[in-house]
Amino acid sequence: MTLEIDPDRLDRRAAYRLMISVIVPRPIAFVSTVSAAGRANLAPFSFFNGVSSQPPIIMLAVAGRKTGPKDTWRNIEATGEFVVNVVVPEIVDAMVLASGDYPPEVDEIALTGLTPIPSVRVKPPRIGESPVQMECRLERLVEVAGTALILGRVLLYHVRDDLMAGDGVDPSRLRAVARMGGESFSFQGEIFHKPRPR
Repeated sequence: MTLEIDPDRLDRRAAYRLMISVIVPRPIAFVSTVSAAGRANLAPFSFFNGVSSQPPIIMLAVAGRKTGPKDTWRNIEATGEFVVNVVVPEIVDAMVLASGDYPPEVDEIALTGLTPIPSVRVKPPRIGESPVQMECRLERLVEVAGTALILGRVLLYHVRDDLMAGDGVDPSRLRAVARMGGESFSFQGEIFHKPRPR
């Protein structure tokens, strides 16, 4: 038996939970930004992927809140810069902690105890514990149904040297964490659970 589910008949929460459980696994962009006033922000997003490699363009979708755009959205729109840090098992707890709904004055880098390190071409810091970081410049931001579809050009990759295999990164050494449905994550075929802060 197959169920037919009309997304127009689902409330916002049910629609979200259904989509994130069928589009799996999803890579996680752990995005560091700074506000126009220079305040740091760090948040994870799993509606994220590559769009093209030449030029290197990535896509990030940042949903808004009932009260307006999230800090990441506002910061990227204001400054045109961000850094995507790849999530690995060693920083999953920090990533989950950073996913909480905090006011703009909270610095999630400080909150999580992760190490900010200076970027080369953009102002937002990189996360030292992440083995791959991508410094990005905003190419285009399009609002679609209350979500910011952000296209960014990678200006500079930072890759830990032991991860390289030829011209690319060896995924078995990287062990990038992916988002599954609900509070489940995976890497290398293993699934584990990390409840979000309430």
